[in-house]
Amino acid sequence: MGGRPASAASAAAASVADQGVAALTNVAVVIVAARQSTVDDFASFAVVYTVFALLLGLTGAYVGQPLALRRGRESALHRHCRASVAFTLYASGALGAVLAAATVALPGGIAGGLAALGVVLPVVLTQEALRYAFAVLRVPHLALASDVVRGAVALPLLAAQPYGTGPARMVLVWGLSALPALALAGLLLIRRTRGARGAVGARALLDPRHLGRRFAVEFGVGNAGSQVAVVGLGVLADPLAVGALRGASTLFGPMNVLFNAATGFGPPLLGRHGGPHRQARAAGLAGGVLAAVAVALALALSLLPDAAGREILGDTWELAVELLPATGSQYAAMALGTCGLLTLRLLSPRATLPLQVVFSAFSVCCLLVGYGLGGITGAAWGLAFGSAAKAAAVWARVALELRTVVRS
Repeated sequence: MGGRPASAASAAAASVADQGVAALTNVAVVIVAARQSTVDDFASFAVVYTVFALLLGLTGAYVGQPLALRRGRESALHRHCRASVAFTLYASGALGAVLAAATVALPGGIAGGLAALGVVLPVVLTQEALRYAFAVLRVPHLALASDVVRGAVALPLLAAQPYGTGPARMVLVWGLSALPALALAGLLLIRRTRGARGAVGARALLDPRHLGRRFAVEFGVGNAGSQVAVVGLGVLADPLAVGALRGASTLFGPMNVLFNAATGFGPPLLGRHGGPHRQARAAGLAGGVLAAVAVALALALSLLPDAAGREILGDTWELAVELLPATGSQYAAMALGTCGLLTLRLLSPRATLPLQVVFSAFSVCCLLVGYGLGGITGAAWGLAFGSAAKAAAVWARVALELRTVVRS
C-alpha cells in the first residue's frame, strides 16, 4: 500500500470517504448493539458509549487538532506524528487503568461497561490519533484503509453476539475488534515515518503552551456539557433515557456525516464567495438545506412500520420512535447553528467561544428541566429547544457582524 502524499483532489476524496466510513461505522455499531441487547442492557451500553464519545472528542481536541495545524519540514512532521500517537497510547492507557480499577468491582451494567471501556480505551483512542497523523502526512487513504478494516471486523463480531449480551461483553468485543485496524495503522505509520529522529517526544504535549489545552477547553464548553449531563442522567436517574436518546440520535447518523463535512470543508468553500454578505447567504442556504434534510429524515423515520423499526434498533425502537419529532427538530436547529458558526468563524473567530459557553450551559439546563417536566420525551424537547436557541443567537451575532462590516 503506497505511502506517498496524495494529490489535493485524491486527498480530499479520501478524507471525505474516511469521515463517512468512520461516522457510519459508529452508527452501525450502535444499531447492532441495540439489536443484540435488551432495552435495559442497551441503556447501559449507551451510557458507556456516551462516555467514550466524550473521551474521543477530548482526544481530538487535545491531540488531533493541534497536530492538524502543524506545518514545516517533513522530518519535523514525522516526529510530531509519532509523539502524538505515543502520547495518546500512554495517556489513554493510564486513564483506562484508572477507569477499570475504579469500576470493575461495582455492581450493575453501567459499571461493568465502564470497566470494559477502561480495558479497550488505549486501542480505540490510539487508532483515532493515527487517523489525524495520516491526515497531517497527506496520506488520508491510509486512514481510510484502517477504518475500513475496523468496520469490516467490528460489525460481524458484534452481530455474532447472542441476543441479551451484557454491556461489558459488548464493549469488550467492540473495542478489541479495533486491534487489527490499530496494528495496520501502526505499521503504516512506522513505515511512513521511518528514520524520524529528533527531540520531539510525547512529553511535549504536556507543555503548558500546547494548543491542545485551549482546544480541550473549547470542546468542554462547546460540546461536552450536554453529553456529561446525559451521562449524569443515566447514572443518577434513568439509564433508559440515555438509551432512548442514543437510539433516536443514531437514526440521524447521516446528518452527523453531513455536519462533519460542513465543518471540515465549509470554511475554505465559503471563503471563495467574495464578501461577508455573500458568505453569510451561502451559509444560510446550506443551513436551510441541511435543516430540510433533517426534517425529511424525521418524517421518513416516523412513517416506518414498527416491524422495520425493530429490525433497526431492536427493543429500543419503542422508546426511540417517541422521540423522533423532538430529535428531528434538534437536528434541524443544529444544521442552522453549525452553518452559522462557520460563518462567524470567518467574520469574527473570537466571537464563537462565548456563545459556545453560554448556550452549552443553557442546553444542559433545558435537558434537565425537560426531563423533570416530561421525562424522556421532555429531555429530548429540551435538547431541541437549547439547539434552537443557540442557532438563533449565532445568527443574531452574524447579523451584528455584518452590520459592523457595512458601517466600516
